[in-house]
Amino acid sequence: MTVDAAAWVRGFAALVDAHAHELTALDAAIGDADHGTNMQRGMSAAVAALDDSDAGGTAAEVCKQTAMVLIRTVGGASGPLYGTFFLRFAGAIQPDTETADFARAFRAGLDGVIARGKAELGDKTMIDALSPAADALDKQVAAGAAPAEALDAAVAAAESGRDATTSLLARKGRASYLGERSVGHQDPGATSAALLVLAARQALR
Repeated sequence: MTVDAAAWVRGFAALVDAHAHELTALDAAIGDADHGTNMQRGMSAAVAALDDSDAGGTAAEVCKQTAMVLIRTVGGASGPLYGTFFLRFAGAIQPDTETADFARAFRAGLDGVIARGKAELGDKTMIDALSPAADALDKQVAAGAAPAEALDAAVAAAESGRDATTSLLARKGRASYLGERSVGHQDPGATSAALLVLAARQALR
């Protein structure tokens, strides 16, 4: 399996752009109403960096560059968290990626986000989409699934996790300040994280 890293970044940027208003509306309910615009700005900068870069195009190089751009340009918690995901992914990914390698790198990215954000599954954050996706990838790898099947399962798991955040009480981030009023709203971070997994599936070559 090869997930084209540059296509992944470009695809994620396109999905963020298409869903920017939704992400901002979700964030308006329980946050600062800027998740869509922040992510849109950061991913646009990441694509511009790809266009301008003279660096090599390995998955590690693309993801490391993307991480640096996101940390530098995205406001709030999203920049450091997504930047950490891509940075840890870059450190773990291998050339000529097989399904198991991608799953390990994805897990490394997730672990980085958990360490950086101090959030757990069920806290109503992006972890609620990324963690089920990582689990699905691991399960599919263990079962010897084809790459497309593995990523399809990861997308379904991420979207299910995203949807499940609606009923959760926020325990991290600005949404946690709302207490019980955070219940009944889909988490914007989990929503953008599900788009990240979808973009990976679309970038499968």
